[in-house]
Amino acid sequence: MNIKELTFEEFKNFSSTHPLGNFHQTLEYALLRAEEGYDYELIGYKENENILAASLILTKKIGTTHYGYAPRGFLIDYSNRFFLTTFTNQLREYYRKKGLSFIKINPEIAIGKLNKNTQNMEYNTNYPIIDDLLACGYKKLKNNMYFEALLPRYNAIVSLKDFNINNLNKNTRNKIKKGIRKGLTLCKVEFDKFDILYNFIKNKRNKDEFYYKDLFNVFNKKESVDLFLIKVDFKDYLIRTQNKYNNELNRNNTLNNKIINHSATTVINSKMSSDKNLLTYKNDIAEASKFLNKDDELYIAGALVIKYDNRITIQISGYDKTYKRFVPNYFLYFAILDYYKDKFQYADLNGITADLTKENPYHGLNEFKLGFNPEIYEYIGEFDLIINEQNYNTLLKTGLLAKEFNKTD
Repeated sequence: MNIKELTFEEFKNFSSTHPLGNFHQTLEYALLRAEEGYDYELIGYKENENILAASLILTKKIGTTHYGYAPRGFLIDYSNRFFLTTFTNQLREYYRKKGLSFIKINPEIAIGKLNKNTQNMEYNTNYPIIDDLLACGYKKLKNNMYFEALLPRYNAIVSLKDFNINNLNKNTRNKIKKGIRKGLTLCKVEFDKFDILYNFIKNKRNKDEFYYKDLFNVFNKKESVDLFLIKVDFKDYLIRTQNKYNNELNRNNTLNNKIINHSATTVINSKMSSDKNLLTYKNDIAEASKFLNKDDELYIAGALVIKYDNRITIQISGYDKTYKRFVPNYFLYFAILDYYKDKFQYADLNGITADLTKENPYHGLNEFKLGFNPEIYEYIGEFDLIINEQNYNTLLKTGLLAKEFNKTD
């Protein structure tokens, strides 16, 4: 058994059927990262002509040496310690000859699942793989609490076959319904509207517009990406709000009559709440009428979604803070999940943080995603396979490693 370079077709055929296959381990992702200065290689671990393991390996210069990165880890059976050991030894020797100092991996191996009742992580039979990797010479990096690593360690996964608005928490349901009343609608759009999306996401990550344009163009060649925008349908907004206003007006009149005959505190409070609702609906009617007369299109949120195998990933999303009262982020996620529920099995809402406390600066993000009732999985984390220890230690001491990897992907 030895390491060989694979053709595109060989790699695609293997990766598309492997249990750990994911969009990070694709030629499309390699081409995307090539735009950022990475070289890449598709390698396989072969016995005769049979491929037993494979990986996309990105390579890049760092200081006076080079490193490798296998995004979301090698496509290999990590539970087979003997196989993992022989593969690692062959890989280390193969890349020592190519002058690499180390290879970084962050496998998509779930070692635990969050118990929603206790809020504690319950670990599974994959957990001992950590010790197996350490025994093979991999160095485990510190578990990130937030988004310090290249890819999230905690991910929120929704089962689409079970997706239903009634299964979401009350706060999330109410905000989605508010978005529906505001006339929000999901639009699958073409690349000519990309700049609208970019205005919503440009301040979210350390990626410029060219990265996201490259992402769309590369994955779009295989029809593996969708671009969505949320538009306000002001005619629908006006009709729904008028109906709400009329229903509330009838309720308000009933409460008026009750107050005349029975001035209980509960009735008075209900009347005050109803008055407030009527004012809100009046303002909404005025707003909807104003935009309807202008006949303008208004987009207030958007997302890029990557499709791979039986899963979709909401890779990046954002919304116009001017229209925060429309709660477009809640409607956006709901509408995307509803759009794909009969086409795919799972939806990856992307990362949340390991810190589930209210003091967490990302508490709002966590609560937003948790509102869609996902399962929360903890992945195994980041490891460095050290190939040239002297070079690796030099990179550590000079701070070049920290500078290179203290960012999110």
